[in-house]
Amino acid sequence: MRAMVLKRIGAPLVFEEMPDPIPGQGELRVRVEACGVCRTDLHVVDGELPNPKVPIIPGHEIVGRIDALGADVTGFQIGMRVGIPWLGHTCGICPYCVGGRENLCDRPLFTGYTRNGGYATHVVADARFAFPLQETGAAAALAPLLCAGLIGWRSLGFAGPGKNLGLYGFGAAAHIVAQAARKQGRTIYAFTRPGDAKAQAFALRLGAAWAGGSDEKPPQPLDAAIIYAPVGALVPTALESVRKGGVVVCAGIHMSDIPSFPYSLLWEERQIRSVANLTRQDGIEFLRFASEAGIETSTKTYPLERANDALEDLRAGRLEGAAVLLPPDA
Repeated sequence: MRAMVLKRIGAPLVFEEMPDPIPGQGELRVRVEACGVCRTDLHVVDGELPNPKVPIIPGHEIVGRIDALGADVTGFQIGMRVGIPWLGHTCGICPYCVGGRENLCDRPLFTGYTRNGGYATHVVADARFAFPLQETGAAAALAPLLCAGLIGWRSLGFAGPGKNLGLYGFGAAAHIVAQAARKQGRTIYAFTRPGDAKAQAFALRLGAAWAGGSDEKPPQPLDAAIIYAPVGALVPTALESVRKGGVVVCAGIHMSDIPSFPYSLLWEERQIRSVANLTRQDGIEFLRFASEAGIETSTKTYPLERANDALEDLRAGRLEGAAVLLPPDA
């Protein structure tokens, strides 16, 4: 197979030829048709997440077709279209797994971080953590749903039922969540980098009632805010815009330090919550919702060997929506 490999933290990925992986017991192998480029991949490459398995093939927004099955795999067939997400394995026996919170498993494996991911022509996955996908829709359009969509969906649930919702950072996750929230009857207020007129116009095209810089106040108090940008300074900023009893959800896996702020911003029963990973139930619920609601993704595609370019475009904020890698012959 061919893959883009992270051999050293902070270094560019290297394009390599290697033997096709063989699925073990309970695993399946997928011929990758598309793999989304997530901000979490940047955090892995840049060393902002601890203890990655290096060398590692990044990528965890994977769409492809099964081309090999390991022993004891049931419910899947060769040729079936599946999605492979960030959460790649859980122990099943720790208190979090037993208590229905497998996203907090004590001994997890994560696709593209502690087990090889989808910046490749093939990937092996734990069959229990593969989602059957519909046959309609281009693979590149479906790929961002596997993380930007799933984490967005979980963060939307944590935001509660309030009508006025602020989204800080209008990238891959927010452009999906904005559509989901509008289907639920919410009003969207989009916050971008100050002066980013292009991102603000994108948000307005997707139905936001207002779009402005993160240094601006929305025209009315928010019931909740979700922060997708990895910028800790946005936490007190968002608290200032949230009404009494509102919630600020930090949706990223990594964020810069949150600066000190006066207690008055948190008082009156405002809350700050974080989102960690996902559960398989999140995937089942969101993929069904996305199909029924007609959620569409905005993507820019790159050949697999240009993964470094895609990562740099993401880092620089040059993308509208999500970047997606297409392996050879995809």
